[in-house]
Amino acid sequence: MRKNIVNFKSLNMPLTDKRIDAYIMNAERFAQPILNHLRELVHIACPGVQETVKWSFPHFEYNGSILCSMASFKKHCAFGFWKASVMKDPHKLFALQERTAMGHLGRIESISDLPSDKILMSYIKEAAKLNKEGVKLPSRTKPAAAVKAIEAPDYMIKALKKNKKAWSNFEAFSPGRKKEYIEWITGAKTEPTRNKRISDMLEWVEEGKIRNWKYLRK
Repeated sequence: MRKNIVNFKSLNMPLTDKRIDAYIMNAERFAQPILNHLRELVHIACPGVQETVKWSFPHFEYNGSILCSMASFKKHCAFGFWKASVMKDPHKLFALQERTAMGHLGRIESISDLPSDKILMSYIKEAAKLNKEGVKLPSRTKPAAAVKAIEAPDYMIKALKKNKKAWSNFEAFSPGRKKEYIEWITGAKTEPTRNKRISDMLEWVEEGKIRNWKYLRK
């Protein structure tokens, strides 16, 4: 049986954001206790953390930089650390062979799917320490030229617009991220292949995943 190490009822969270209150309230019923639990853990582990909303889902900032984020979907939640690539990960929470959801803890369908409060808080504290010390993520090589925007075919736009969340996320993608999906969809040589790719695209984009999400550094 899961044992929490803190009493959340007495928690005072002054740096909250009403948009996150609304986000949790509008989430699926199963997701609400998960999101509230994660939110409270972040505030306990990192006093002074500030809440905000970026890319349409809750984020937590500390010392002027993103600390972590959480999100909910139809059947699961997700939680991730902004600087996961430079964290120690002593309990191998990030060492999943293949991601099943955005974030770093896999698909969270109930509070029992989370690591213990003690372990998760230790990770939040490490992430906060990195921010406090001003540790930066490794710089990415800038492209030689800007990615030229290309238009998505009508059938692709039509499919995306049927899923409001997917369409909103797709619209928020950079031209390069959009191009990756467009070229993948239009590159299908048969109609069944194209339909399968569109189905996969809708699922991934709804979760905010880029085309090559499986190959992201874990």
